[in-house]
Amino acid sequence: MLAENIRIVREKIAEKCLESGRNPSEITLIAVSKTLPISMISGAFQNGILHFGENKAQEFRDKSSEVTDPVIWHFIGHLQNNKVKYVVGKAEYIHSVDSLSLVNEISDRALKIGVKQKILLEAKTSSEDEKFGLITYDDVLKVVEFCYNNPGLELSGLMTMAPYTNDENEIRNCFSGLRNLKEKLKNEGFDLKNLSMGMTNDFEIAIEEGATMLRIGTAIFGLRDPKKTWKDK
Repeated sequence: MLAENIRIVREKIAEKCLESGRNPSEITLIAVSKTLPISMISGAFQNGILHFGENKAQEFRDKSSEVTDPVIWHFIGHLQNNKVKYVVGKAEYIHSVDSLSLVNEISDRALKIGVKQKILLEAKTSSEDEKFGLITYDDVLKVVEFCYNNPGLELSGLMTMAPYTNDENEIRNCFSGLRNLKEKLKNEGFDLKNLSMGMTNDFEIAIEEGATMLRIGTAIFGLRDPKKTWKDK
């Protein structure tokens, strides 16, 4: 089932890229492996998945130390300042950077251990109260300027989450808003590479709106059992 799911997802990405005049090589497929056991990560890796995304800092810390396959880790969940130490230097990318204080904490840790941490800034492009992210353009610009002048950070792009809804216009507005933010920053002289947006239910719209990183879990691994943790075989 895993191999078939991966094949289907890759085919859908390729088809949508063809429709949108894009090259599939522009897209990084990140398999969201939260709560899943090492065996499933290894199975996905054996079927061509290289990039994996985790949501919980302590789970990521423990799991990443046990995975022996040469995967590329992305931390994509909300990150608290006091858990930065579990992630910096272990995750190739941290997507969910949503405040100047968090950027400072990541920078301090990166400089302390001698790494240059790749990060993406999370922007809130929906009206949902429970969503995290920088809200105003001034806040985004302030953090971008800090990152560009910091030797411990490499600002790789922007990230957002659309609401879970059947309203395609609402989803598209969230993704186009992030793309427009990227263009606005480019006009200011900050040319960011990546747009991390799109999950199982909306990744095709995200591709149309310029996504370069897709965070897909259910379409690859199937529905998760909420009673199980990653340590359950």
